[in-house]
Amino acid sequence: VTVEMQKFLGSFFITWDKDFFDPEIQEGALVNTSDLNEELGQVEYVFTDKTGTLTQNNMEFIECCIDGFQYKHRGASSELDGFCVTDGPVNKLQQKAGREKEELFLRALCLCHTVQVKESTEQDQREDNLDQVDGLRIDENVLQPPQKERGFIASSPDEIALVKGAMRYGFTFLGLESKTMKILNRNKDVEMYDLLHVLNFDPVRRRMSVIVRSGSGEMLLFCKGADSSIFPRVRQEEVERIRLHVERNATEGYRTLCVAYKRLSEEEYAQADAGLREARLALQDREEKLLAVYNQVETGMSLIGATAVEDRLQEEAAETMEALQRAGMKVWVLTGDKMETAKSTCYACGLFQRKTELLELTVRTLEDGERKREERLHELLGEYHKRAVQDAPPVKAGGTRVCFASNQDYGFIIDGASLSMVLNSSSESNMRSYKDLFLQICQNCTAVLCCRMAPLQKAQIVKMVKSSKGSPITLSIGDGANDVSMILEAHVGIGIKGKEGRQAVRNSDYAIPKLKHLKKLLLAHGHLYYHRIAHLVQYFFYKNLCFILPQFLYQFFCGYSQQPLYDAAYLTMYNICFTSMPILAYSLLEQRISIEDLIEDAALYSENAKNAMLRWGLFLYWTGLGAFHGLVFFFGVRFLFSNPALQDNGQVFGNWSYGTIVFTVLVFTVTLKLALDTRHWTWINHFVIWGSLAFYVFFSFFWGGIIWPFMKQQRLYFVFANMLSSVSAWLVIILLILLSLLPEILLVVLRNPRGPYTRKMKHRLPSSGTSTIFMLSQTASTHSFSWSD
Repeated sequence: VTVEMQKFLGSFFITWDKDFFDPEIQEGALVNTSDLNEELGQVEYVFTDKTGTLTQNNMEFIECCIDGFQYKHRGASSELDGFCVTDGPVNKLQQKAGREKEELFLRALCLCHTVQVKESTEQDQREDNLDQVDGLRIDENVLQPPQKERGFIASSPDEIALVKGAMRYGFTFLGLESKTMKILNRNKDVEMYDLLHVLNFDPVRRRMSVIVRSGSGEMLLFCKGADSSIFPRVRQEEVERIRLHVERNATEGYRTLCVAYKRLSEEEYAQADAGLREARLALQDREEKLLAVYNQVETGMSLIGATAVEDRLQEEAAETMEALQRAGMKVWVLTGDKMETAKSTCYACGLFQRKTELLELTVRTLEDGERKREERLHELLGEYHKRAVQDAPPVKAGGTRVCFASNQDYGFIIDGASLSMVLNSSSESNMRSYKDLFLQICQNCTAVLCCRMAPLQKAQIVKMVKSSKGSPITLSIGDGANDVSMILEAHVGIGIKGKEGRQAVRNSDYAIPKLKHLKKLLLAHGHLYYHRIAHLVQYFFYKNLCFILPQFLYQFFCGYSQQPLYDAAYLTMYNICFTSMPILAYSLLEQRISIEDLIEDAALYSENAKNAMLRWGLFLYWTGLGAFHGLVFFFGVRFLFSNPALQDNGQVFGNWSYGTIVFTVLVFTVTLKLALDTRHWTWINHFVIWGSLAFYVFFSFFWGGIIWPFMKQQRLYFVFANMLSSVSAWLVIILLILLSLLPEILLVVLRNPRGPYTRKMKHRLPSSGTSTIFMLSQTASTHSFSWSD
């Protein structure tokens, strides 16, 4: 019961933490389960999404490429005709894509989306007309005052950024009314399009399309999506003109989307319309049938251009990632974005350094005209394994998780297609071998980047690491619905209260507003929760061994008559009243290291590595201590009773007096042992520790000082009062308490403290003139004894 109360009440400290409150959304941290508090202090692998987790998911349109020419916005007052052409074929530097292509591209941006227009009210205008993404408001400071009368609502910030990008260049989306989409072109003419079908975006297809009918009756399909999804579906001679811009923008860290279109004849549209209607009405395999129709329609398209959108890093993202790595955690980034974009983000976050050697296992590295992909995969895995694992010097004995196996830092990059080959090889033996090599390489890398990942693949990676040798504790953190699978798969799931809905938050164990809060959640709360619950479990074994051992030994001296050593009231209230509150308060409030020091020195987190506080060594120590105390209690009082005439009038003490003295020494010793272990004293600790001892004394006087009419026999009537009337009983109680705690005190005084915390504390010694007694009463910590020594 105490363990469950500790977990439940302890989870409120996360909710109450003011550092987790985000003024932007007016929310703090959320705890959906209290059973995993201690696992926050044991995390070895962190799997994080990129968009919305490492980045803000606050998109800003930067530039676009139309038919191979770069169009970069130079200011809000620029017009379409003032575009600056700075890239493209050398012999066509000053040429443009042409008015027709430019307008087609901008029409595609205005039509291929699911954005809704939110007309402004007077209140909205007073609030500067903030845009909304799934109910969350985001600031808008780009549009001109005449355009600020209109806001947008969308499921993704990307779509709002693209619509606003088109508005900058003269095409404004006016809204959707009764399946009719209206746009205002640069000539200030309103164009109307009938929305016939929306081919929704999904993480597997990585694209979305719309089929519209223009005012002249022309059927058009507009499609936008990732380059890996669009390029295979357009004419290849058009790809090379765009690929250069896409790769350059991705290298600069921008999010890229490609835009294509297709003119549909009446026959093609009729066939597509019939297929879509039939698939949507299907009762079985509806998703598969829709996907087949989508793939059939989205073929033979013409590539128009590409867009570049900037998504800035979250606040303190680099500091958070650096702290997690210094704490000994391996960080894996799992994203569906393009490799170059994700790689740039990893460099910006500090996961990859300039000295980091990147080991790349992607479709690009597997493409070899002379060999099959699987042969090349086998060769690359063997080569990377030799460099990162076999040739690396062994880790020194006693090294912590923060020390890597070699002086050379390695980073590993893999994409979704290559991961499918690793996890789904044609041969069972090859698949097992590939997985083992892949895991060993990744475990020796400082960071791993998995790009172009589907949600299911994210969960597969988490499951693979979670079930690897040693069963490491894993943590997944994300902000969107595509992160739910990996959040559910990991031991600990963290949801970010971002701009892509609340699916991740609802399916997580803990939810925080920003990535920067993960640092304190793990390094401070996680470390302290683990220490508290570990000490609570060991202390329970100890105090119950002290309680039961004298009762067990008593049977050898009472003729095996099953005579109890303690009164029934003591038996009942020992774990309920006399010793429960001090350890509960300790397990909720103890801070063996201050929160500030835990956050400042992330390496302290690794002290809890591999369940360090619940290993056999410490368990045997607590067991031996409990056995020693139990023997001292029983045989120390028995030695006193060698002459039972302990009162001044010569009367002898009976067996209940014997048991009461043993129980008194027991309660005081186990409570004072916890007081010695307490390093962070609050008024609550003082109240429950000294209050529990006072309550025991009061209860013993009260229970034995009244004749209770509902009891047939009263064993302890005036036993406690008579016991305390004997000087010998006082002497043996005090001596046995001191004798029991003396080895613990000597061990603390003579032990040479080690570790980073001790070194840190030596620089924070109290000023000269502070008495040793003051130091002990204020901290009662093992380090305090060392300082006074």
